[in-house]
Amino acid sequence: MRQSQSFYLIVLGLILIIGCRVDPPIVNISESHYPKEIAKIILSKCAVPGCHNNISKDAAGGLSLETWDKMFEGSRTGAITIPFNHRQSPLFLFVNTFDDLGLSMKPTMPVNNTPLTREEVVLIRDWVENGAPGADGLVKFSEDPKLKKVYVVNQGCDLVSVIDQKTNLIMRYVEVGNKPLIEAPHMIKVSPDGKYWYVIFTAGDVIQRYRTSDDSFAGEVFIDAGNWNTFSISSDSKQAYIINWAFAGSVAVVDLENMLLLRYYQGPTEFKTPHGSTLSKDNKTLYITAQDGNFIIKVDIQNINFPEVTHISLDNNPINSMSSLDPHEIEISPDGTKYYVICQKTNEIRVMDVATDELLTVIPTGVFPQELMFSKTSDYAFISCTEDTQTFPGERGSVTVINYKSNTFVKHIYTGHQPHGIAVDDKSKQVYVAHRNQNTSGPAPHHSTYCGGRNGYMTIIDMNRLELLSSKRYELSVDPYFIDIRD
Repeated sequence: MRQSQSFYLIVLGLILIIGCRVDPPIVNISESHYPKEIAKIILSKCAVPGCHNNISKDAAGGLSLETWDKMFEGSRTGAITIPFNHRQSPLFLFVNTFDDLGLSMKPTMPVNNTPLTREEVVLIRDWVENGAPGADGLVKFSEDPKLKKVYVVNQGCDLVSVIDQKTNLIMRYVEVGNKPLIEAPHMIKVSPDGKYWYVIFTAGDVIQRYRTSDDSFAGEVFIDAGNWNTFSISSDSKQAYIINWAFAGSVAVVDLENMLLLRYYQGPTEFKTPHGSTLSKDNKTLYITAQDGNFIIKVDIQNINFPEVTHISLDNNPINSMSSLDPHEIEISPDGTKYYVICQKTNEIRVMDVATDELLTVIPTGVFPQELMFSKTSDYAFISCTEDTQTFPGERGSVTVINYKSNTFVKHIYTGHQPHGIAVDDKSKQVYVAHRNQNTSGPAPHHSTYCGGRNGYMTIIDMNRLELLSSKRYELSVDPYFIDIRD
């Protein structure tokens, strides 16, 4: 009987030992679609049980690394591998433990396990810098030059985030500017013909051009040092009017066909504190907000060399440059009959008639309204209110929705912390909102990069429901400020 009991205990012990053993990861290099040397690292040390495989990913940030394609689905916070930019790729940042190779993030991956060797980290770094190609050499997002994209300027890092509209993941980071110090890219716009995107800087001296097909550099125009804040592009994509925000400001007129500076519009009384800008539908009139005061600057540019400048009161009071309404931005309605002026001090939009320059109505917004974008297929316009702490107590920021056909308030939406840039995509019925997230009361970023500072993020409004599409925040770089779309 004792022998039977002993035999039973031995067998039971063997079963327990075998049952508790942690099986080694199953490494299937060919099915992973990673290059062989990269697959050996990721499949044996990252995409393992309890971490970043398909079964365990929900407890690991929603990230699966089982295959190259899964990696490019990203995590709950967005993209983790940015082709050609290891310094912005969490995949590299969280496995690097060597100071001379770059920034390191905590917790070090693999968690509670032996860190990657220097050779392995260098392999990951170089692979990402070369585009993080799959086993067949394909670089993600390069297969379609007509891909729909979202562009976001990040002021704190001199970077443009290029986002794939289908997945809402960052597909590239483009370093912009021409100086070693931060130049603070402030506005980005895609040309009406869709061929290029342009960027200007508040601490720079150029307007830069990049191709939308592959986001490669395509030239720049020297416009002298200035606080370049906004610009407008003619509907034929041939001219740009760039606004230098200063007490005695100016406008740089640029020939975009030949990339040449044509002239400046300036004058101590004509262009006081110019900021926001837009063009009439016929490209004959340039409208500019005077950010200190109660007026806008209207410029007849039919003769581009001899502009005619007038000032238009927004409140039927005499023109003054003392802080009052403080018009920040201006946009022409889709039908071209009205212009909408955002007044950041009085928390309102003033609607003006294009034909007569008379005030039609005033629409209330959230606190500190900044940017306004129209939908062309619905009746809605969306206004970011960056520092609004009243509409949603305990939060900072709101997006006001108005009906621009009836000129009435519709609702406020809480989209996240310090919303600023807004872009409307009528085809997908979505509104993209960039959040600066500079105030420390905002959500802690998932990671930092070599720029330092706090990363901001993007959220998306469902235009059909006028609510957030989901609670997901897509992390960007430092101080994402303005946003535009290439359809």
